[in-house]
Amino acid sequence: MKTVLLLLCFMILGLPIAFGQAKKPPTASTTTRVQTANGLLEGATAASGIREFKGVPFAAPPVGDLRWREPQPVKNWTGTRQAKNFGPQAMQLPIYSDMNFRSDGVSEDCLYLNVWTPAKSAQVKLPVLVYFYGGGFIAGDGSEPRYDGESMALRGIVTVTVNYRLGIFGFLAHPELTQESPNKASGNYGFLDQNAALRWVQQNIAAFGGDPKKVTIAGESAGSMSVSAQMASPLSKSLFARAIGESGSMLNTSFGPLPLAEAEKNGVAFATSLGATSLAALRALPAQQLLEAASKPGVPRFAPTLDGYFFKQLPTATFAAGQQARVPLLVGWNSQEMSAPFLLGKEPATPENFRNVVQKIYGERANEVLKLYPATTAQEAEQAATDLAGDRFIAYSTWKWADLHGQTGGQPVYRYLYARPRPAMNPAMGNEPAARGASHSAEIEYALGNLATNKVYAWTPDDYKVSETMQSYFANFIKTGNPNGGGLPAWPAAKAGGNTQILRIDVTTRAEPEQNRARYLLLDQAFAK
Repeated sequence: MKTVLLLLCFMILGLPIAFGQAKKPPTASTTTRVQTANGLLEGATAASGIREFKGVPFAAPPVGDLRWREPQPVKNWTGTRQAKNFGPQAMQLPIYSDMNFRSDGVSEDCLYLNVWTPAKSAQVKLPVLVYFYGGGFIAGDGSEPRYDGESMALRGIVTVTVNYRLGIFGFLAHPELTQESPNKASGNYGFLDQNAALRWVQQNIAAFGGDPKKVTIAGESAGSMSVSAQMASPLSKSLFARAIGESGSMLNTSFGPLPLAEAEKNGVAFATSLGATSLAALRALPAQQLLEAASKPGVPRFAPTLDGYFFKQLPTATFAAGQQARVPLLVGWNSQEMSAPFLLGKEPATPENFRNVVQKIYGERANEVLKLYPATTAQEAEQAATDLAGDRFIAYSTWKWADLHGQTGGQPVYRYLYARPRPAMNPAMGNEPAARGASHSAEIEYALGNLATNKVYAWTPDDYKVSETMQSYFANFIKTGNPNGGGLPAWPAAKAGGNTQILRIDVTTRAEPEQNRARYLLLDQAFAK
């Protein structure tokens, strides 16, 4: 994939969508106002009739002495605050080629959310979707066109996208930060931002026609990990009624959370490398300098932290004990979450190379792994490496979340496997052929009804059919806690402990028996060691 070309090509279209999906309207027009707890907002009404409020502050700007502090309340304003433009992105570098932002630049002053509502009054009480973006906790923004909330709003859902702090600004731990905190915790500021946004929703969403008792949280990749984190945290688990996870969880993952002492040690080492011998000195450094220093090769990624406040214990332990938010969960992952080189590096995909890598990783359990990921030919080796890479990257941890919640959550779990590959690139954009599998993040535009915002790919009628199906399931679940209805293929809830039916989402969508449970059980045993 040509990174520069993709960055230039992601554009917003004003094209109609087939199969009953929402049309993407031209620029928003007439104004509209809503009274929030902090003051009066003026948004805009799109040609479709959806009211849009962008760049709405849900916490005080985390700058100066508020850098690396729990999000603080928004100060009230007098008069009318304009809410017609997206707020700035959280501090980040241009890392991922498939991200396209409609906001104006990056800033530490980033704690804003966006609301799309079909409601004309506050008395309607519509279901609410709060969506957290992905990006590995180092990139992403609520303004990305693929997360645009208008299409879901046209289905009767008040839709919210949320910004949260990233990287060093969102997840730095440090002994001085822990000491100054009233909660004796540091790190997890990005998760606390999400919590603050959910509390804002509880306080304010009724004014936009939403029902605070019918809030669904959702996200993809790091956003999906965030959903599982909010389910595990005692701070958030009463703030929503349903949850959707797309490819990612905080259960048994390499993304953390790290023990607080280890995270603090990493923070001290980073500060020392910059000559910052105190927290005051660290806070005095320019944000761009911190961002660039944290992004240098060899600097450990600033991961979520087992801080004793947001996380009382490891999320896996919370779910195993049934102490998570006991809400219906819709969760799944894609058929090709990662490619073979992620596992094999520059080595060709041969049976010998695959065996060598498996032996290096799994040692005495290598033969067990090779039985479940067989590779006797080069073609089989490439597929086995692709499967194992995807499982290790994100599929296994997502499975663990679904499996544990099904056992202890007391609510239905609906599992999917998304299998529709993206089509070939639009000829005007390049000549990349259609993908062989559904890669990581490929489902987002389909699920949220936003294919037409992405000009890179030559979408076909089958793509719009898949999007209509997937978005309908999501909308049903957001409204009722059950994705079924409206003539869709039946999607049975998963059964705890095995014999599970999953929904395979493709041009022909159908429920089928779970195929790879043995792989995940083996990875579960290996992770426990």
